[in-house]
Amino acid sequence: MDSIVSMTIRDLKSLLKKRQISSVELTRLYLDRIRRYDGVIQSYLSVTEEYALKMAEEADKRIQRGDDGYLLGVPMGIKDIFCTQGIETTCASQILKGFIPPYDATVIRRLKENGYVHLGRLNMDEFAMGSSTENSSFQVTRNPWDLTRIPGGSSGGSAAAVAAGLSVASLGTDTGGSIRQPAALCGVVGLKPTYGRVSRYGLIAFASSLDQIGPITRNVEDCADLLAIIAGHDPMDSTSIPAPVPDYRSYLGQDIKGLKIGIPKEYFLEGMEEDVQEAIKNSIQVLAKNGASFVDISLPHTEYAVATYYIICTAEASSNLARYDGVKYGLRVEGKDIIDMYKKTRLSGFGKEVKRRIILGTYVLSSGYYDAYYRKASKVRTLIRRDFENAFSECDVILTPVSPTTAFKAGERLEDPLTMYLSDIFTIPVNLAGLPALSLPCGFDRNNLPIGLQLIGQPLDEARLLQVAYLFEKVQNIQTIPDRYME
Repeated sequence: MDSIVSMTIRDLKSLLKKRQISSVELTRLYLDRIRRYDGVIQSYLSVTEEYALKMAEEADKRIQRGDDGYLLGVPMGIKDIFCTQGIETTCASQILKGFIPPYDATVIRRLKENGYVHLGRLNMDEFAMGSSTENSSFQVTRNPWDLTRIPGGSSGGSAAAVAAGLSVASLGTDTGGSIRQPAALCGVVGLKPTYGRVSRYGLIAFASSLDQIGPITRNVEDCADLLAIIAGHDPMDSTSIPAPVPDYRSYLGQDIKGLKIGIPKEYFLEGMEEDVQEAIKNSIQVLAKNGASFVDISLPHTEYAVATYYIICTAEASSNLARYDGVKYGLRVEGKDIIDMYKKTRLSGFGKEVKRRIILGTYVLSSGYYDAYYRKASKVRTLIRRDFENAFSECDVILTPVSPTTAFKAGERLEDPLTMYLSDIFTIPVNLAGLPALSLPCGFDRNNLPIGLQLIGQPLDEARLLQVAYLFEKVQNIQTIPDRYME
């Protein structure tokens, strides 16, 4: 029965429709796997067993009636950052412990309309601030390929659960690489769509001009199908793009002959692990053999991306997180007056990394520093976007590594924030430019740790990324679940 774990969503849907397995049986299988494996991995913050089985029973009734929904009866865990009606949503922070949203985020509503079964809430870095899922207020998630290592972040719980077969697929959020980097380090597929392609309504905000929601899956086919469900215009989100959603599936299987792929010189730098560099070179050869041509390109402002990002994202975080004050919802610590209450609530409710970013953001927005930091960072952001526009006049897709290293040891970078921030050096520019980008497995290092390949596309050109990724996946056929979780 556990071989079901390696099946695509479409395969599972076929089994469910033919009634070769019921949604209740499939859900129980996943719940059993969570009990069996997650005590060590710790990808789930909470498992909503009763709620999941109730949803599965309803899915079985709908299947019997002949109803159709792409995810009808399919069990999934969800990153703990999306408002989900009636279910505690904490953003892995003490300050939101006990918060139960009265409404669904748009992406959750769309999953429900398609019949998914909600397994539980997946761990993350607090308020999505981190690259290792070690900043969660509740627990540290481990990488299924090596339990001594981190799964990446901030969507580390989502990537680890998908990689270990504890969730069929999941959703993550990506502000500076938080879908792609954990997907790469856990050996699964992760897609950050174009900014505005997926509604952010009901997403608990970190940095509103950078945040984007996307799928984390074990294969490109599931990624395409899940994106089709969550993408599309939403009047509840003023930044949502009113553009039609293409049939992503129709691009899967198309050849890539004549496709021009750009290789930016700035993304191959000193300090990159030798095995990562070798895997990327091999990936280029694979795509070249299948008809793609390659051009050297330059993205000259890449070196300023990390500094620019940490000015903009902390400024927006400072503004967004001002709402957690002990008055409206979440944690409240009483004080001698309202100012004291604010101080005590935020002091005990926010973790170390969140406090660090609020302080940085408040500083760069403060009088006398706004022009020197935030305004200048906004101008550099424009230059980074123009770099990509110029590059895309020469190529259709850009290829880079996702991360300069494979998964590092847990605790290794906790006391060194700058080194931790540099984990996202190859992913951050994409968010600053608002572009779509996809991470997919392209091999393993000498320690059998997954390596991720990043494909970057033009605005709203997710279909092209999926087309290239699908071909690469079929040719390479790289394992996405460690053997120990296939038992």
